[in-house]
Amino acid sequence: MNRQRLEQMLNRVRTGRLAVADALEQLRSLPFEDLEFASLDHHRSIRQGFPEVILCEGKTAAQIRIIAKALLKHHRPFLATRATRDIAATITRLHRRAQYHEAARIVAVRDPNRRLTGKVLVITAGTSDVPVAEEAKVTAEVMGSRVETLYDVGVAGIHRLLDRRNRLAQARVIVVVAGMDGVLPSVVGGLVACPVVAVPTSRGYGASFGGLAALLTMLNSCAAGVGVMNIDNGFGAGCLAHRINMLGQGVKEG
Repeated sequence: MNRQRLEQMLNRVRTGRLAVADALEQLRSLPFEDLEFASLDHHRSIRQGFPEVILCEGKTAAQIRIIAKALLKHHRPFLATRATRDIAATITRLHRRAQYHEAARIVAVRDPNRRLTGKVLVITAGTSDVPVAEEAKVTAEVMGSRVETLYDVGVAGIHRLLDRRNRLAQARVIVVVAGMDGVLPSVVGGLVACPVVAVPTSRGYGASFGGLAALLTMLNSCAAGVGVMNIDNGFGAGCLAHRINMLGQGVKEG
């Protein structure tokens, strides 16, 4: 039950159109729905502004289908991350508006009534970092942020970034995705006044250690105002960027 449905139910109780006993019966799912193998947190949108998200990795197709069906029954928008083509096909059959974003590996159902606001800018150092960046982009968009992208502007050709400094200055929050040496977030952080969310990727040759080198570089950034996500965590970056973007917007979520 999301915020809107809860408010509607409480208003029906207040006006006498719904008996208290019936309302209590509807609230028996608080604070979760027990599926035996999973406990769905249907009231997360009330606490955090967005419903529970399915991480598809490590789950069977049958489990994902049951979870997705239960979430789609109660919530819009909807997100399922790290979805393969086969898993996406399973989910998209459950809802006519479900869309698979292949680069991001996300299945999403957008809330048609949610207006995109603010501005999140997602930047990558290289083209190899785009899948993680797309995960951040789609996540922030589905949550309600207006998102722009600026890809392949890493420090090996820093003039590509400097030529677009006006776009950096217009953003409310910037997500910077980089592998290899992972230095781009520090460069961006030194150019802007807004918060920067850095995302290390596992892209790179042997001594990158699967993204650990980029992670350590970002954690040791000499630029102020740079926060660091875990390796390849585009979803987490998109979620954090959206929350920062909404600060001061006066937008009621959930």
